[in-house]
Amino acid sequence: MIDQKVSNFIAGVTANMPKDWVKLTTHRLDIYNESLAKTEFLDQFEQLFESNDFSENSLAELPTAFDYIRLGHPLSCVLEWTVAKMHNVPSDCVISFSSRVTPILAVLRKNYFERKKTLIAYRNSLPEHFDLAVVQGVYGYAFESKQVASSSEIGSFDGSIVYISEEQNVCEFSHLSNADFHINTHKDLGSIILINGEENRKYISEIQHVRRRETIAMTPDNTRIALNKLIGVADQEPTLSSYNENKAAVVSSIRTITTSPTDAVIGSSGLSMQYAIVMGLIHEALDQHPGKNIKIIVPPNCYGGTNDQARRVAACNELVEVMDLPVDGDHNMVQSIDSVLEKIAQEDAVPYIIAEIPTNPRVEVPDMDELQKALGKTRHTSAGKEAIAPVFILDQTFCPNVHFLGDSDILSSIQTIAYVSGSKFPSGGLCTAGYCVANEKAAHLMERISFHLRLCDNEATALQMAYLAQQLPSMLDRISGAYKNTRDFVNFIEHTLPTAKINFVSEELAAQGFTPSVFSLDLPTKGETEEEREAYKRALNLKLINMMIHEIPSESKYCVSYGQLKGCYWTIPATSTQGTTKEGDKDYIVRVALSANMDLDHHKEVFRRFVSEL
Repeated sequence: MIDQKVSNFIAGVTANMPKDWVKLTTHRLDIYNESLAKTEFLDQFEQLFESNDFSENSLAELPTAFDYIRLGHPLSCVLEWTVAKMHNVPSDCVISFSSRVTPILAVLRKNYFERKKTLIAYRNSLPEHFDLAVVQGVYGYAFESKQVASSSEIGSFDGSIVYISEEQNVCEFSHLSNADFHINTHKDLGSIILINGEENRKYISEIQHVRRRETIAMTPDNTRIALNKLIGVADQEPTLSSYNENKAAVVSSIRTITTSPTDAVIGSSGLSMQYAIVMGLIHEALDQHPGKNIKIIVPPNCYGGTNDQARRVAACNELVEVMDLPVDGDHNMVQSIDSVLEKIAQEDAVPYIIAEIPTNPRVEVPDMDELQKALGKTRHTSAGKEAIAPVFILDQTFCPNVHFLGDSDILSSIQTIAYVSGSKFPSGGLCTAGYCVANEKAAHLMERISFHLRLCDNEATALQMAYLAQQLPSMLDRISGAYKNTRDFVNFIEHTLPTAKINFVSEELAAQGFTPSVFSLDLPTKGETEEEREAYKRALNLKLINMMIHEIPSESKYCVSYGQLKGCYWTIPATSTQGTTKEGDKDYIVRVALSANMDLDHHKEVFRRFVSEL
């Protein structure tokens, strides 16, 4: 049962919380201390609890919670803190998930490396699409499973015990026993895992990292519903009929936007979508090319989540290896793809290429005709046999309006899957849901991808689907308006500070449909040594960003996203989106993301003042 003091406090928090706690999918880096990412929010929240202060102003002043909505956000942290208070355990021993399956996979992954046995004991039934044979055969996780009437029937086991129970009140762990991990699931809200015992605390960071890379935390709206259920406040939940209607509208919109011949598959986030793509393709390779090595080819400086996830997948399967694909700056994507595919062909391996077009953060677009030739070239193994054709996995989040997949489009002859992060243009930052589609050549892979999205229980939630249905119809107009502002701002900077290096698409590429609203800015520097010049530039980056967010706080944010409905976002990729990228591949430059709805003249005015102070 929940303590009355805790219940009263949470009732006050949910009534007075800032709107951004439910609406915002991106964090502000100016109130974010990375070294304290998983503690600072709750430490200060605990102080508010002790003083019984749940005023909106006090809640709004709390620092950014965790590092991203996937790893945790204000309401998921509050939920976990509340459950921990109820059951007298440390708050970091309680972790919420949008998925009912991924916490199970998180424990299995840790035990894979620990070479430790796992017993999955479940009451009633396992989550609907949790395919035991596939989890063992494709994911490589060994475990035993056992149905029990209650946790008291589990008995002893030489290894980790995971107890799973579907509950109407997902916060109430009423059957704590000798299990190492208790997972409460709820068919609409997700799940909460409670880590039991001091000896199992070493699992905490691993479970959190799985949530960061392969799924998301319980969504803010579902977290609010769970908290309100706990304190006895009625809350409206989306109906299945509205979900089906919204999904049909979303699939229709995506088909119109992409001209893809396949129906879209829609996941809870871009990374959960990517995880389903990668695991689906590995499943396909294991079936169609048994025993052959599988190569996941990834740009070393791309978004850190993409890079990290690919390496995490490879670590769990001896047949899978990650290979670097240099794509921008001094490297040419086409030449790199041609070179790496020749090497893989010689080894008679299965090639899966993940690449962003335009690239991030340099906003470069390869010669598409030459890319098509490089991907479509017939290659041969060292034994003279025809090599396995690649699958091109295209992250087109920067430009989801470009047609790659139709029958007459540039990549129609190449097996191509395209995916988009939904927290960007598709929803305008209202939710994290992402989607993928394929061309005719890759259409046969979509069922595999959909299967693994369902297996991991990473499909978009009802509210996410509602946001996409609401926002997708206006996406092309928003992309067009944001590009116009971006081109205008880029032209202004080139005129005002001609010594800066700007990475943005050319007018010719824009005429072909590549109209991103993101550019990167390499500011001029000075100093006697390379170290001095780099230090000066990094300080200048922060000076510019701080000027913008302090002078225009209603619009400019120190934030990692783009495709937002309004305002302007500023970040430094090396310290945000490239967080897990190798240091030598990081970009210490400014990345700017504009929207169609912003005061561009005010931003020009502040930038002009910045230049005058150089």
